[in-house]
Amino acid sequence: MENTPLLLTLKDNDEYQPLLEGKPATQGMRSGRVVLKKGENCGEHSTGAHEEQLVFLSGSGTAFLGNEKKESKVNKGNILYIPPFTLHDIHNTASELLTYIYCVAPVAIDEPQK
Repeated sequence: MENTPLLLTLKDNDEYQPLLEGKPATQGMRSGRVVLKKGENCGEHSTGAHEEQLVFLSGSGTAFLGNEKKESKVNKGNILYIPPFTLHDIHNTASELLTYIYCVAPVAIDEPQK
């Protein structure tokens, strides 16, 4: 498999934009840009055996993390790390667009015991 550097440009609109989509660009990392309007959320989910990083580019909102839905305020310039097997949801609680980049990468760990 060839490993080649990749330069991408963000589109100048508010649509979802995939960034890294796998072979041949990555070894398993996925990435995209998310834009949430006022009152929107990305939907509660877990990335399973993947870790995730969110880089907030504009706006502000609330991250709900874990089974207890712990609230963390997020704003332009913040970076949020989400460990594997962690439920999470991002809500836009402001009037301006909440824009962030996510990067998800697989980890070599066992699934937690239930």
